[in-house]
Amino acid sequence: MSDVVALSQTGSVLTVALNRPEVHNAMTPEMVSGLTAVFREVNSRDDVRVVVLTGNGRSFCAGADLAFMRAAADYTFEQNLADGQAIFDLMQAVDECAKPVVGRINGAAIGGGAGLVSCCDIVVAVERAKFGFSEVRLGIAPAVISPFVMAKIGPANARELFLTGERFDAHHAHRIGLVHHVVAEEELDEKIAERVHALLQAAPGAQADIKKLIRTVAWQPKETVRAFTAELIARRRASEEGKEGMSAFLEKRKPWWQENHE
Repeated sequence: MSDVVALSQTGSVLTVALNRPEVHNAMTPEMVSGLTAVFREVNSRDDVRVVVLTGNGRSFCAGADLAFMRAAADYTFEQNLADGQAIFDLMQAVDECAKPVVGRINGAAIGGGAGLVSCCDIVVAVERAKFGFSEVRLGIAPAVISPFVMAKIGPANARELFLTGERFDAHHAHRIGLVHHVVAEEELDEKIAERVHALLQAAPGAQADIKKLIRTVAWQPKETVRAFTAELIARRRASEEGKEGMSAFLEKRKPWWQENHE
């Protein structure tokens, strides 16, 4: 793994850290490709139950790297197209990760950094964190992150924040649904541990199916997802997890996925 993405694992929890603290974890193509590879590869890892995404240092992610942005000004259309596709692929890899992804937002999340926040399943941010979709102030647009951000904050909030490019604090991020929990800096890891513990009480296969369920059902007319939802519940009831969960409930014991996560 590249040095710009740092990995550590405790038990079944994998922590993925953006690792360019000297430049506020600004994204480079190398970081984008490294993160994408991690989130694609983790889907097949049975030893990982939860992924925590964070940044090393005082910031989560300041968006695109300044030196890269200067170079991109001279890119061909095809090069810029490929770069945009790579960023979209990263957002999609995080958004569609089969494991629950907890965003540990330890500081500023700007541009693509805020895009990454929108792709996490649960987001905990420190009170001092600042957010912003600053692309418009640079004469560009938050194009490839927009589907993921709008799925989280809705088009009404996107209109104001995308069009102004202004920064906003963690409490506003919480009000619009970008962030679930806002905590003091000294309480960040305690809150992350609590959310991870809650996730570890659930069946991992069911969690993967539920993530797919949410992506499939959201914003669709109810009648169009009748077959999909009925098939999913039938499959889950017949699955090993479904049978184990019901047996454990009736026998007044813990299912296997909770045994090691008291």
